[in-house]
Amino acid sequence: MELGTTTAPVFFRPRDAWVGDVIPFEQDGQFWLYYLLERRADPPTGMPWHLVTTRDLVTLTDHGLALATGTEPDAADHNCYTGSLVQDDQGRHHLFYTAQNPDVLGADGLPLQLVAHATSDDGQTTWTKHPEHTFGATPGYQPSDWRDPFVFRHPDGRWHMLLAARHQDGPERRRGVVARCVSDDLVTWAAAEPFWDPRRYITHECPEVFQWGEWWYLVYSEFSDRFVTRYRMARSPEGPWQVPAHDTLDGRAWYAAKSAARAGRRFFFGWIASREGQTDDGPWQWAGSLSTLEALQREDGTLALRPPAELVDSFSEDRSAQLGLAKGVLEAPDSYAATISEHATPRQFHTRVVLDVEAGTREFGLLLRCSEDGDTGYVLRLEPHASRMVLDRWPRKSTGAAQWQVSGDVPQFLELERPVDLAPGRHVLEALVDDDLAVFTLDGAVTLSTPLYDHRRGRLGVFVGEGRLEVVEANLSQRPPVTDLTRAAEPGLPGHTLTDNSYATDDTALPDAPALPSRLTTTDPGATGSAARRSAP
Repeated sequence: MELGTTTAPVFFRPRDAWVGDVIPFEQDGQFWLYYLLERRADPPTGMPWHLVTTRDLVTLTDHGLALATGTEPDAADHNCYTGSLVQDDQGRHHLFYTAQNPDVLGADGLPLQLVAHATSDDGQTTWTKHPEHTFGATPGYQPSDWRDPFVFRHPDGRWHMLLAARHQDGPERRRGVVARCVSDDLVTWAAAEPFWDPRRYITHECPEVFQWGEWWYLVYSEFSDRFVTRYRMARSPEGPWQVPAHDTLDGRAWYAAKSAARAGRRFFFGWIASREGQTDDGPWQWAGSLSTLEALQREDGTLALRPPAELVDSFSEDRSAQLGLAKGVLEAPDSYAATISEHATPRQFHTRVVLDVEAGTREFGLLLRCSEDGDTGYVLRLEPHASRMVLDRWPRKSTGAAQWQVSGDVPQFLELERPVDLAPGRHVLEALVDDDLAVFTLDGAVTLSTPLYDHRRGRLGVFVGEGRLEVVEANLSQRPPVTDLTRAAEPGLPGHTLTDNSYATDDTALPDAPALPSRLTTTDPGATGSAARRSAP
């Protein structure tokens, strides 16, 4: 790719705004990704739903406003928060959302949260609100915590609605409950027994449930133990719910993920949080950029997550030879060794590195946007002795002028950590990077998403500490140049131009070289692309 070429963004973010909770819906092969539009205005201006659609999981069509906020000062839905969509047997679409107005208070003195209803009879082009259907918390629940309605058809034939709710009594940080209401007509709802009541967290945000084969899955996000999206498994929607050994879908930065299925595959849509001041030490912010991960179901029912093959395959230009990252053995039985690429990586790329790791190795991993000697930059570190994958950086935050004040007691980004199984042998590390965002993947099964602010340029490397490994493969790919940023609107929806504020110029592009063979290999003659090698581990 030549210097200065424009490439399409990997992670969608609207111009002058951010993506909040995503409400996905699939129909006829297309994903309708409604999301909460966060403007970060001061004073706040109300939160509407916006919409993007996609068929290929690569090109996103931005349709702008989908569900407007209430306009009157006392409107219950000054903020239109998270919800869900369903289609009834007559073909009508029903949208349920959380209505909230910071000036409308409940008996506890806090802003009320209510369930609101809208319908569409023209294929989701326009929505009609039904304020007469709005209802609040049923007895026993806090009126200020009654949000994120998720509606699904239960095996009993009725519509069930799950809600992020809290009991009115009990320990303050353990009142969270997934409440439930039931309906026969999607209009009149009656209180039912709680769907899940673990007395474990402050609340369970964005709950959803779905069936996949013989298993049912309950997915929710919580912020009291950690800021993270978790899941549970059961053979029935009524439980009992089992806790997987590794029950998180990603780390701190990827939150409020909800899913939709297509052709037997399931995709989770969440947002990678931004940081205040766009610095690595800035406080986490609510909302960020849209990021999609595909779930795969292992034989035991547990879930593996990775970027969709369609997204990875969009990086079709192999630039491995130009990168110049050497293969071979790194040996450091009681020390440290690294190999660094000859050239800097571009702003947007996908890399895939295969390592054969010897038993007893204490740590190994990737260096990203590092200096020529590998000493500064980001570190994706895998620690077999601790069974974890973490993101670190150097230099760390300095706490003073003394030599020792280098945050040695903070050995990685707090919360950017994933539990992993690291047996000796081959491991595949991948990084999908677009300017200030990245998704790391281990063995096609464990992801770690994060913003990257402080180091915007640098090289790629592999390291080992107190051990031995072989760099078997080291590939880097880029996307072809984008020649047309305008996307045609879907039939029946308004025209638009794809939002381009996230487009990056590859001013660190690799040197030109003759065309090279594809980075993709497979032993299956009937398979093509990365889909041929992306079965669940």
